[in-house]
Amino acid sequence: MAPVPPGIRFLASFNRDQWYKAFTFALTFLLYTSFHLSRKPISIVKSELHKNCSHVMRAPTESISGQQPVLHPELDCSWKPFDRNNYKQLLGAMDYSFLCAYAIGMYLSGIIGERLPIRLYLTVGMLTSGLFTCLFGLGYVYDIHSLGFYVFVQVANGLVQTTGWPSVVTCIGNWFGKGRRGLIMGLWNSHTSVGNILGSLIAGYYVSSNWGLSFIVPGVIIAAMGVICFLFLIELVRKHDALVLYSSRYDNSPVMRTPASLMLRIRLSISQQVLHVTQVSPAVCLQGVVEFSLCLLFAKLVSYTFLFWLPLYITKAAHLDAKKAGDLSTLFDVGGIVGGILAGVISDKMGKRATTCAVMLLLAAPTLYGFSMISQFGLGPTIGMLLVCGGLVNGPYALITTAVSADLGTHKSLKGNARALSTVTAIIDGTGSVGAAVGPLLAGLLSAQGWDQVFYMLMTADFLALLLLLRLVMKEHCSHRKRPGVAVE
Repeated sequence: MAPVPPGIRFLASFNRDQWYKAFTFALTFLLYTSFHLSRKPISIVKSELHKNCSHVMRAPTESISGQQPVLHPELDCSWKPFDRNNYKQLLGAMDYSFLCAYAIGMYLSGIIGERLPIRLYLTVGMLTSGLFTCLFGLGYVYDIHSLGFYVFVQVANGLVQTTGWPSVVTCIGNWFGKGRRGLIMGLWNSHTSVGNILGSLIAGYYVSSNWGLSFIVPGVIIAAMGVICFLFLIELVRKHDALVLYSSRYDNSPVMRTPASLMLRIRLSISQQVLHVTQVSPAVCLQGVVEFSLCLLFAKLVSYTFLFWLPLYITKAAHLDAKKAGDLSTLFDVGGIVGGILAGVISDKMGKRATTCAVMLLLAAPTLYGFSMISQFGLGPTIGMLLVCGGLVNGPYALITTAVSADLGTHKSLKGNARALSTVTAIIDGTGSVGAAVGPLLAGLLSAQGWDQVFYMLMTADFLALLLLLRLVMKEHCSHRKRPGVAVE
């Protein structure tokens, strides 16, 4: 008998549950990558909506008389209504429209999401998000110059995008236990940076020739991923596999995936979740939820300010065009991938989530100050600063929104209600989204007085995030050494 190749033996060592875990890990990674991929184009297109184009237009009378040509800066070059002097405030208001709707919708999304099948809820959110992302790009195709149109699309898109985060975190959190959760979540959460990188590259490819496609292409991608989600996402049902559903928790007979059985499952899911409402309310009172939520508010303020304004800042400070600035800004996201993974690994080893976040926040403030002087650097130092800054800024943000949320959402006081993880995630990320809404808006207002003011605001936010974690840091250091693996109690 021929020997079995080592690769086949390795694959055969995985049981069915492990295959489902790996598949769910990869699929949810790709699903949320498409969410961030569709959010990134606006930061790349900003420099195209308002160009630095002081071109010379010579009137016929001027050419005859020999007078000096008259400069008409930004005339017929920027996209109306962003051709005005207050364009930074208008762009900031557009960011605020999306993020404010996202913050408000996030609190509702977790409550709704835990009462509906995750697969259907996430699918509808992705399809509608693709629709509104494409609508923004169609503003270029149909020559729409109404600020109200773009604000409406941003608000609608912000609301439907709230379906994503609670759903994928609930799905991945229920599949994976607490062992090495920081490492697993750190690797998985790199989808945020991967989506930002892909979104930057796609938007940068079209931004100079047809910025409408910078939105339409990502919109089509997230809608297509919504279809894939509907067809393939596996929700964890205890003692079930991907092909078998059970008609109720009292019936152990398997029922195949048919439309009738699916509708029965939906009705049973809704009725069962109504019975479990009383088990969800303690989520708000869990120790650490308030501190981590408020810390994330300021951490996400910093992260999303970079997400929406970094390419424009590089364009102005380093005097680069939109495509080059977008490509360079992807290094910040590469640093974010490394920072998120390191935060997860270190917090797993130490068993101290809050301490890990606090150290990274402490190091981030001086790094932000150095980054504010990017215009004085050469290319090499700029690349290094982008990588370091991305890791320190996104590390705490990634850890809180993934491993910490999963730790709290599966706390023993929730009495095994796996769907309560969706509510806990929505509370923490919803509070963080308030900061995500305020940061880009303040950046738009403060940048008119100089970019230094923006970085002072970011450093202040990091300092406040650090202060909010001090009580949990002290508690971690005073806890019993006999339980080093427990990060959040």
